Amino acid sequence: MKSSVSGRRARLPALAVVATTVCLPSHAQTTATSDTRLPQVVVTGNPLGSRDLVAPVTALSGTPLLLRRGTSLGETLDGLPGVSSTYFGPNASRPVIRGLDGDRIRVLNNSGASLDASSLSFDHAVPIDPLVVERVEVLRGPAALLYGGSAVGGVVNTLDNRIPRSPIQGVSGTAELRGGGADRERGGAAMVEAGNGRFAVHADVFSRDTDDLRVPSYTPRADGEARARTDRVENSASDAKGGAFGAAYTSEQGHLGVSVDRYENDYGVVVEPEVNIRMQRDRYALSGERRELSGPLRALRVQFSHTDYRHDELEGAEVGTRFRTQGNDGRVELEHAPLGPWRGVLGLQFEQSRFSARGEEAFVPSTRSRQRALFLVEELAGTAGKLSAGVRVEQMRVASAGDEAGGDEEEEARFGPADERRFSLRSGSVGGLLNLAPAWQLSSNLSYTERAPTFYELYANGLHVATAAFERGDAQQRKERGAHLDVGLGWQHGPHSFKASAYTSRFSNFIALQGTGESVSEEGEEGETVSFPVYAFQGVRARFWGLELEGRRRLLDTGSTLDLDARADLVRAHNRDTGEPLPRIAPARLRVGLAWARAGWTARAEVDHAARQSRVPSDDVATDGYTLLNLSGTYRFKLGTSDALWFAKLNNVTDELGYNASSIRTVRELSPLPGRSLKVGLRVSF
Repeated sequence: MKSSVSGRRARLPALAVVATTVCLPSHAQTTATSDTRLPQVVVTGNPLGSRDLVAPVTALSGTPLLLRRGTSLGETLDGLPGVSSTYFGPNASRPVIRGLDGDRIRVLNNSGASLDASSLSFDHAVPIDPLVVERVEVLRGPAALLYGGSAVGGVVNTLDNRIPRSPIQGVSGTAELRGGGADRERGGAAMVEAGNGRFAVHADVFSRDTDDLRVPSYTPRADGEARARTDRVENSASDAKGGAFGAAYTSEQGHLGVSVDRYENDYGVVVEPEVNIRMQRDRYALSGERRELSGPLRALRVQFSHTDYRHDELEGAEVGTRFRTQGNDGRVELEHAPLGPWRGVLGLQFEQSRFSARGEEAFVPSTRSRQRALFLVEELAGTAGKLSAGVRVEQMRVASAGDEAGGDEEEEARFGPADERRFSLRSGSVGGLLNLAPAWQLSSNLSYTERAPTFYELYANGLHVATAAFERGDAQQRKERGAHLDVGLGWQHGPHSFKASAYTSRFSNFIALQGTGESVSEEGEEGETVSFPVYAFQGVRARFWGLELEGRRRLLDTGSTLDLDARADLVRAHNRDTGEPLPRIAPARLRVGLAWARAGWTARAEVDHAARQSRVPSDDVATDGYTLLNLSGTYRFKLGTSDALWFAKLNNVTDELGYNASSIRTVRELSPLPGRSLKVGLRVSF
């Protein structure tokens, strides 16, 4: 998996949200280590480049990211404060933030939209490989002001330097090899950058092969029936590869550049032993920024991308279902000159996409979606702290082709006539940060968000194999509305730190997938009749609340350092109409680690505990808790004139059986967490 990329860089085009809570002294906000070459200014949720943010952000880069990288974005981020994952086996795992998943989490690539089909179904992977990611920033809480109402849960922004954004002199690069693990990974990546101080180019490639995941011995269950005991997750192997090329004109005042990249991934679908997904995504991007302007406009930032995404679900050698998404997204941000003590950014955003699905498992019709938005963020900073405020207005249109899209006779009778829905959305936020003392900060934010229902929440009508249910949308669905409050407290003194946050969200209309008590019959593979429960997307009243805690204490600081750190989080979510818990909520979690460092050596031991999750709706079952012991170590050394880093990870030392409570039951009982495994790797930077 790819390391952080060298080069001297200016702040990436800033996107922001005046969203929520915990704000810490700037040196406590990232987890990057000294080998991180990206600037320590957080990009996500920060259009004005401030050091102190009102929103709670976690940033991963350098060695911490190197050691956390998994085969998917969700697996890489799972365990961060408030972050879990959908974990549909080792290949398809999307981030879950504060109990919210799917379209409520905005996944970005270099602050631009990642247009794909990952929010439609749990078995669809996010087409972003952690091998080529230099830095990940996770913004927790409502992020609707700049990213749209779909960012109610938060934002995950993956950053790279495929479009160079600041001058590069000479040639530099990285190469990485890694192997082992519970999936017997064979992976590698390489990157090179070159420039003459004005023109800069970037190129990277990566490849990763994995086998079926090894897990502690268990008894898989499918359709309520037990299978033969095994220590492998059937049909969980993968083969991913890709690369990119970018070029830009750069200066100290900005940049203008373009890039093209391709991502390919062939992987097995855990719930269907004979089905594999063949995925391909091509993305073309343009980015530009001009800073230090005079007059009423101080900075201008623009970006645009075009995405062509497709994947085929293969049943043996034949294509069973074909999905395709094509679309464009772009934004323009104008930073105005200070108006007295106020600084601010006015922005325009657009996004449009076309989706189609053809074949046996096409449970939604072909659709077109279009979004247009205007947002304004203002900030008032002083010695005692700062105030932030913002507003966003948005127009959303979702159109279904219905039966006009064609297809077989069954499809033509399924989706009805063509239809179109239009939504006017408004969101607002006001937040504050107070410096209580040199080492303490208190922050809070109140926000209101509106989210338009997605095309599948409106028009789904068919059997969804990944959830083992017949899913039905509602073309008259109302927009989702919620109010959110965050309060956070942060303390930093040298190597010691503490963070705490509490949050609550109340939705007057939360679009949930609810059991109706009905069932439908479908013909099975051998001609038998199989009955499936019917689930419908319905608006309900809902409440979420939770706590997040982090702390670090230096125990020893002589020739060596020894640090004790701990992290805990808790989230609760209820359907206020029925009184039942909402599904797929992570249990209370605690992680305690001990980290030692001396010269070029580091070592770490951590205990990761997840409590039993028994707060589940009536159509689910409790998930037992687990406790995992993980060990890791690194050694930094010179390899000729290059810097090298060797690393090793020994995960789940006791080979304990554990299941992810955030997964849907269909796959949870088929794919436990990885068993005991050793992974090693070498990264070289020149």
